[in-house]
Parts: sequence; C-alpha cells; structure tokens
Amino acid sequence: MFSSVAHLARANPFNTPHLQLVHDGLGDLRSSSPGPTGQPRRPRNLAAAAMEEYSCEFGSAKYYALCGFGGVLSCGLTHTAVVPLDLVKCRMQVDPQKYKGIFNGFSVTLKEDGVRGLAKGWAPTFLGYSMQGLCKFGFYEVFKVLYSNMLGEENTYLWRTSLYLAASASAEFFADIALAPMEAAKVRIQTQPGYANTLRDAAPKMYKEEGLKAFYKGVAPLWMRQIPYTMMKFACFERTVEALYKFVVPKPRSECSKPEQLVVTFVAGYIAGVFCAIVSHPADSVVSVLNKEKGSSASLVLKRLGFKGVWKGLFARIIMIGTLTALQWFIYDSVKVYFRLPRPPPPEMPESLKKKLGLTQ
Repeated sequence: MFSSVAHLARANPFNTPHLQLVHDGLGDLRSSSPGPTGQPRRPRNLAAAAMEEYSCEFGSAKYYALCGFGGVLSCGLTHTAVVPLDLVKCRMQVDPQKYKGIFNGFSVTLKEDGVRGLAKGWAPTFLGYSMQGLCKFGFYEVFKVLYSNMLGEENTYLWRTSLYLAASASAEFFADIALAPMEAAKVRIQTQPGYANTLRDAAPKMYKEEGLKAFYKGVAPLWMRQIPYTMMKFACFERTVEALYKFVVPKPRSECSKPEQLVVTFVAGYIAGVFCAIVSHPADSVVSVLNKEKGSSASLVLKRLGFKGVWKGLFARIIMIGTLTALQWFIYDSVKVYFRLPRPPPPEMPESLKKKLGLTQ
C-alpha cells in the first residue's frame, strides 16, 4: 500500500506546494528580490535543499511509519496521563446520582478507592490509545495523499477542508477497530466496582462471560463518537493553523523557528480540541454506559439517557479533550521535527489556479 502511494506523493499539493512552485520557477516574486549587495538573488532549488534536510522522502514507507510512531506517542502518553479525569468523567456518565460533578467525583473516588483508585484502567488506556494513535495519524497521512492525488492539485486546494474530513474519517474507521477491545476493558474496570482492578483480570473475565462480542460490541458507538471527533480534530486543526499563520503570526511559517512553529501547533490543537469535545460528547456518554451494561444496545442507552443525560460530564471532557488534543498535536509535530520528517506548510493556491482566476499574468 505504501509503495503504491510513494511515487504519487511527489506530485501531491501538500508536499510543500510553495517549494514546488519555486522549483518550477513560479514561486513568490520575493525569491528574486535583490540581495543585501544589490545583486539579484539566484533562485535556489528549495525543494532539493529541503530533501537534503529531511531524513526521508515525503510519502515513503519510512515517512508513514514514523508518522504512525508519532501517533503512538501522542495518543498513548496523553490519554494515560489524564486517566484520573477520564475515570471521574466516565463515572459521572454512568452514575450521575453518586458522582454529581468533577470535584465531587474526585472526592468520592479518593474516599472509596484511595489515590491508587484514580489510576484504574491505565493499562488498557495506554495500549488501546497507542494502537488507535498508530492508525489515526499514520493512516491520515496515507489517505490525505491518496485522496489528494485523486482530486488533482487545483481541486485539492479548493476542497482541502473536505479532503481533511474524508482522510481523517477513513483513518479513524480503522483506528476504532484497534481501540475497541481495550476501551471496553477500561470502562469495565473504571465503572463496575468489584469487577476487576487490572487488565489481566478484566480481559479473561469478559471473554468468559460474552466471548469476543464483549470486546467489540462498543465499536459502532466508538465510530459514532470518534469519527466526528477526529474529523473535527484534523480539519479544524489544519484550517486553524492556516488561519493563525495568515492572520495572527506576524511572519510566514518559513521564517518561524521550530519552537515558534510548535507553539502555533499547540494553540491550534487546543482550539480544535474544544470543538472535538462538544461534537463527540453525546456518543461518548453512550459508549461509557454501553460498555458497563450487559446485553444493552446503543439505541436503548441513548433513549434512556435522553437529551440532558448525554451531556453529563461535558465540562470535564472539554478540559480533558482540549488539553489532550493540544498535547497530541504538539507531541506529533515534535516527533516530526526530531526525526526530520517533511512538514509541508499550509497549502497555497497553485499557480495554475491563480492564472485561471486572473491573479497572475
């Protein structure tokens, strides 16, 4: 799959479109402005220079593998770090009478289970979300290139938001299949007192009671929760980065240092995370209740919770997901910087489209 994409990736508009325009002699006129000595600057083959700087080629198997590794770190570490907040949020969703709010939820949990009780479910969380991150970020890069080449350069720019939505939805479909077993175990550990305290106890018990169905009965609600969440996460992030560099950051991204670029990444990630939490919260409530109860279905749970019930724990989730998403993008982009992976700038209008619109001669 990777090899079939690699040769197409070179022509992909997301493969540093501005650098490609410069390489073709159609770039920004600033590149030919006089230098400090008054002599015209010689146009550099910036695309070639960039390739020398990178550790691998955009769209290569190594590129996708390292993007997947970045996803493992960004999702696995961040979700594990917020297990205490996630635990309280899940308990508020499945037992709102007992856990009336964030602070009350922490207080009740500490009183009943002690400090160690706040870490319940850390193992399935780490394993599940590491696998999810591998598929989410790795396949997003793959599908973005595939769909971009199907659309062509001009349509990719014009329909880039739709492309982000389609690529992220496709990636999340597979990511949720990888996540579902560990998510089911995590919810059982966190929301059913006395059921199990560790993954080693929970997994065999679940299999003995319901077979493989116990691990995958929540995959459809996961799609309901995670696909809208991920579509918002990636599309909102991509367009927010574009807007920040256009309207907020006082200089082009190419002139920003790596730390400055990572700050923009973090801010854009947090903004995207707030919207993600709101869009996906109702389905998250259904997943929490469904994985707690035997023989229930998503439609029955949704009907019983009602409109008010599905929004329980939203504030806790906004705090959790906003911080989580910002850190995930920060870690993911940091991995790209560390391994010297190509990091295309925000898309620019192709020269051919500028000519069609009469923007250039």
